[in-house]
Amino acid sequence: MRVINLKSPGGLDQLNLHEVEGPGEPGPGEIQVRLHASSLNFHDYIVASGKSPTEEGRIPMADGAGVVEAVGKGVTEFRAGDAVVSTFFPHWLDGPARVADFKTVPGDGVDGYAREQVVRPAQWFTHAPEGYTHAEAATLTTAGLTAWRALIVDGGLKAGDTVLTLGTGGVSIFALQLAKAMGATVISTSSSEEKIARLKALGADHTINYREEPEWGRKVQELTHGRGADHVIEVGGPGTLPQSIDAVAIGGHISLIGVLTGRGGDIPTSKLMAKQARLQGLIVGSRQHQIEMIRALEVIELKPVIDCSFPLDRIADAFRHQESGKHFGKICLEF
Repeated sequence: MRVINLKSPGGLDQLNLHEVEGPGEPGPGEIQVRLHASSLNFHDYIVASGKSPTEEGRIPMADGAGVVEAVGKGVTEFRAGDAVVSTFFPHWLDGPARVADFKTVPGDGVDGYAREQVVRPAQWFTHAPEGYTHAEAATLTTAGLTAWRALIVDGGLKAGDTVLTLGTGGVSIFALQLAKAMGATVISTSSSEEKIARLKALGADHTINYREEPEWGRKVQELTHGRGADHVIEVGGPGTLPQSIDAVAIGGHISLIGVLTGRGGDIPTSKLMAKQARLQGLIVGSRQHQIEMIRALEVIELKPVIDCSFPLDRIADAFRHQESGKHFGKICLEF
């Protein structure tokens, strides 16, 4: 099979394609999966680019989707021919959060899914949504589940709420789609008028060009007649968090997901306290969260937005496209 290995200490020019032996037959409790797709996330980028060093020869990519080829003894949840998608935390099956690092995450602490075949414990995968392509399913492991947990699991989103999404990356687009499907009002930001037009086409009720409106937190208050956003999908980090705190409603919920603008900075804690808002960090979700999300996606018939796809041997080009910031939605690998 073909596989991508990352040479230490990382860098996009250190992603190398190799031909290796397949993984063999599945043992008890395992499944053999022919992988057909993955999708790019910011976390994958920081590993591949060397900003978050990993072991020599690591196989990157946290997301993987494909078809079960064989099942080991004792496996009853899957059978040959089933379409499946990987989980981000293979050992967090259900219950409250139990993981605070990436030591068990495929593509970081352990080998990931930039390969054509894998044998793994059955619990490392769930069924893919009915009617999804492999590329569409691959977008769910990280971005889709992050948006689902932020809004539904942690946020308790309900019809009539107002949701603020930042930018046009995978998590933000999923959050827009989920919020609209749940009957919420959505305010979305971008610096591109072209992308703003696409956000409107997806259902955004209000849009803000944050280059033209640097105090966009105040603009959110204007658009909501002083109430603010009930939910903020905060993907930027310290560079955008002060504006998110300005934007959030009294008693609202800010989901702190990303660190695009850095890993530390000043936070207006007195304003956060005055707003009596909840600032909650999160990293993706559990296997049970993913099963519940997939069940919901099938009911509401939501399909992810895919910007473009690259073949496995052009994984570096895919990351360079991500690096450029020109994408809208998810970038995928299909093989």
